[in-house]
Amino acid sequence: MYLACGSTDLRKSIDGLAALVQESFQLDPFSPCMFVFCNRQRDKLKILYWQHNGFWLFYRRLERGRFEWPESTTDKTVVVSRRELNWLLDGLSLTQQKAHPKVNAQAVI
Repeated sequence: MYLACGSTDLRKSIDGLAALVQESFQLDPFSPCMFVFCNRQRDKLKILYWQHNGFWLFYRRLERGRFEWPESTTDKTVVVSRRELNWLLDGLSLTQQKAHPKVNAQAVI
């Protein structure tokens, strides 16, 4: 999943966001990735996702509060895991100090 750092004009529709992914980020909007965009007030998100023969466009609006969104830096995007995206959707930061670390279990022989 790719987060677009900074703010994005969420008046853009599927075609506008797909063009942004391709032209500004030099990424393929038809890849099996999710591209997540946030508005300036940090209370709305759009997620663009290609599946088989068409785009999905998910929209989320908070009634209260703001998303902890990464600011625009030299990188235009930040790659995150599904877990980290869930943190953002829940109003948490990407750098959770209290989260349990990921454990890779190994089979005992």
